[in-house]
Parts: sequence; C-alpha cells; structure tokens
Amino acid sequence: MASLVAENFRFLSLFFKSKDVMIFNGLVALGTVGSEELFSVVAFNCPCSPARNYIYGLAAIGVPALALFLIGVIWNNHTWNLVAECHKRGTKNFSAAATFLLFGSIMGRAAVAPVTWSVISLLRGEAYICALSEFVKPSSLDKFPAEYGAEVLARFPCKDVPANLTKFRDEVTRRLRYESQLFGWLLIGIVAVLVFFTKCLKHCCSPLSYRQEAYWAQYRSNEDKLFRHTAEVHSRILAAKNVKQFFGFVALDKEEKELVQEFPVEDVQPSPQWNAITGVYIYRENKGFPLYSRLHKWAKGVEENGPTPECHEMLFLTS
Repeated sequence: MASLVAENFRFLSLFFKSKDVMIFNGLVALGTVGSEELFSVVAFNCPCSPARNYIYGLAAIGVPALALFLIGVIWNNHTWNLVAECHKRGTKNFSAAATFLLFGSIMGRAAVAPVTWSVISLLRGEAYICALSEFVKPSSLDKFPAEYGAEVLARFPCKDVPANLTKFRDEVTRRLRYESQLFGWLLIGIVAVLVFFTKCLKHCCSPLSYRQEAYWAQYRSNEDKLFRHTAEVHSRILAAKNVKQFFGFVALDKEEKELVQEFPVEDVQPSPQWNAITGVYIYRENKGFPLYSRLHKWAKGVEENGPTPECHEMLFLTS
C-alpha cells in the first residue's frame, strides 16, 4: 500500500517545488480577481424575474469558471505533451496511475482560475443572492404578508419592492449573503487543506533529495530557455538560407548577418528526432545516472524500449 501511495504521488513534488509554477498560479489568481470585479461592475445585472434569476445567477458563476478552466487546460504544456505521447507512443511507457495523475496535474493547474472566480463570486454574494432569492420560504420570514410570493422575492436583488417589504428584503439579502460567503470561505478552506496534504505527501514520497529536485528544476528551466532561443535562431538562419536561394539574396540586418555567418545551418532535424524529444517525460535513471528530460535521454542515446535492469524508471512526471 505504501509503495502504491508513493508511486501515485511522486510526480507532485516538482509541481509544487517549482517557484515558477507558484508565481504563475498567483498571477492567474490575481488576474481572475480583477476580471471578476470588472464583470460584477460592468456586466452583472440580475433579471429579477422568477425562473430566470436562478439560471442567470448560476451562469454568472459557472460559465466564466468553465471558460477559465478550458483556457487553463489549453495553456498547460502537459496537455499537448500528453496528446503527443498518446499519438506517437501510446501510454506504454508509463502506468495507468501515472496517466491518471498526469490528468490530475492538468486539472489542478487549470482549476486555479475557476476556483478563484468562484470564491470571489461567492464572497461578493450578488450572483448567489440573485439565484436563490426566489427560493426563500415566506414562512421563514416573520410576519411576511401572505399575498406576496416567489414573484416578489425574485425582485429583492433589484430593490424593486413595495415599501412595506423593505425590511424583509434586507433580511433575505443578509441571509443569502451569509450563506454565499460561508460557502466561499469553506471552498478556500477545502482548497488550502488539499494543498497542504498534497505538499506533505510530496515530501514523504519524493524519491529525490531536496537539492536534486532543485537542480532538476533549474535544468528544465535552462534547457527550455536555451532550446526555445536556439530554435528561434536556427529557424531564422534556415529561413534566410531558403529565401536567399529563391531570390538570390536575403535582406538581413547586422545582427542577423552575424548569426548566419557564425552558425551555419545545413538542414532541419529529421522527424524521428523531434518525436524522440516530444511528449510526456517520466524520470529515469540509467545505470545510476539521472536523465532529466527527453532531450537529455536522447542525447545519451537511451532507447525507448521501456525500463530495463540498467534503467530504473520512477513515476515522477516533470512539470
């Protein structure tokens, strides 16, 4: 049982270890807060009509949260690495547990913005009050006039009520705002507890030392930056070469001419090489030496034939 738990949670170490991830999540949360405030001020307008309030109130909370979630999934590199992995190699190189936890990582990253949106919406309370005002039982209000029903209660969020119902409107608004904010604080507490226990499991189940995790994070960051910059330069030089072949000359500025002269590019890399360095990466050790990425693995010439006695595989997914 302990080994299964360790297998299922090892990958979480790097997810929470990366400072870039935490900073990114913080920026996403702040951006979501600002967007929710703008939406509440500019766009939110309760219809104050029976049967419409409920749909509109839930849509104001749920639809933006869904859109933010889908955007988060699209922006996550894990999503497209997983698509490439399934397309090129299937899931033969990692277990069902690793696949499930990879989906969990994608969902967790994508949930930052929608959870923030939902929390802020609940703490503000306008959407919740709009959605549920018509469902307040008149019998729960002391001395509420019997001639009024759900139609009048639905108008409470808009303050468009008879003068003799003002105190009831204030009571209903206060009660629903209390419930909304309570749910918001509970959601914050649940998320905080989940993050806390996940980080505890990470520290207990990580197969790597703190310093090696830090080194791996630095390596991934540096490799990604160097790869992107080198790919940009390589593609520019190759494009210049092809344009020159077509026109007989190519218009380059001084810096680009220096790049073309300094780095001769003959051709592009073949597709098998691109496929080898693309996809989900599972941490491996080859004869005791770590392989920190697919590019590192390709450079060392390790084959894609799965784990062998010389290649110890650990279900520890890179972020």
